[in-house]
Amino acid sequence: MTYVFLQHYWCFVVALLGALLVFLLFVQGANSLAGSIGYTEEGRRLVYNSTGRKWEFTFTTLVTFGGAFFASFPLFYSTSFGGAYWLWMLILFTFVLQAVSYEFQNKIGNFLGPKTFQFFLTLNGILGPLLLGGAVATFFEGSNFIIAKDNLIDADSFTPIISRWANASHGLDALLNPWVLVFGFAVVFLSRILGILYVMNNVDDEDIRCRGSVRLVGATIPFLILFVAYLVHLLLKDGYAWDPDTGVIYMEPYKYFHNLIDMWYLLVLLLIGVTLVLYGIGKTIWSKTYIGGIWPAGIGTVLTVLALLLCSAWNHTAYYPSTADLQSSLTLANSCSSEFTLRTMFYVSLLVPFVLAYIVYAWRAIDKKKLDKQEIVDDHAY
Repeated sequence: MTYVFLQHYWCFVVALLGALLVFLLFVQGANSLAGSIGYTEEGRRLVYNSTGRKWEFTFTTLVTFGGAFFASFPLFYSTSFGGAYWLWMLILFTFVLQAVSYEFQNKIGNFLGPKTFQFFLTLNGILGPLLLGGAVATFFEGSNFIIAKDNLIDADSFTPIISRWANASHGLDALLNPWVLVFGFAVVFLSRILGILYVMNNVDDEDIRCRGSVRLVGATIPFLILFVAYLVHLLLKDGYAWDPDTGVIYMEPYKYFHNLIDMWYLLVLLLIGVTLVLYGIGKTIWSKTYIGGIWPAGIGTVLTVLALLLCSAWNHTAYYPSTADLQSSLTLANSCSSEFTLRTMFYVSLLVPFVLAYIVYAWRAIDKKKLDKQEIVDDHAY
């Protein structure tokens, strides 16, 4: 195991966690449409109890994603999570609102009323995917930061701070980039698609399934427009490349298009993923009895996002570009942990399959019986 292999291995692990996180955003997507596909108070409670069984998976994956990034690429963590803290604080705040809302919306003594907490769930359902999608888009569009490693060795101006944001917005400036918003809203509508498919599969209610099919069309059309627009933009834009011999970062025309050609296996992964997403959506829309669309669409989402994230970092690509100072852009080589750390974590990561097996077991146990109206009268219902 060479140092370069370990860098690419941990990039793959982090990208896989990010892809799984995007899939698990079906919780947010379903909550943002609860009033539409649920329609009645009883229907909304069915939706919230369906997603309430899974919200911990999403939150845990988000924390694990951040932890893996911190351990393997600490300079990214200190630059993005430390510099763009307003963006990340908003993301975490909406997820905290989600957790509180599930627990208190129907509790006795809730003086704010159920509608307030249901509004918070809707807010998280929109802002969560939008801001996370925007954060991912900065891997391609760049962020406004400066790296100054000389601060650690300059005796005259010694300071442990080696990365700083170049303006006072601390991450919110990313939302001024229209392409960041295009990708962010694409993630919003993708989460809605996955949320509809999940609820149709998980809730045994004919009214919800009928309304879900109609809402699925309404979410798919804007998603396809936004996703295709961003994908074309990505393939035609200049990308951030770096020379492995000198470490110099430079702009390369059609960089991400070249990445998919050079790494043809990522292109295959991307095409398979998109095909599975479209298959899950299309079969659900055209078949009145098919309710398993969440699985091909979910797997397709993971494969598509995984391919895009790896395309942003592999093949000598700066995965976190700086728009303030090109040479401050982060690459796998200049932002990773030591070889000893990456090697030690590699052996620890061999336990991941056992963790995944437990998650699958827990998921199957939770979903052993489809959710119906009888269960929302239970004392433990949300």
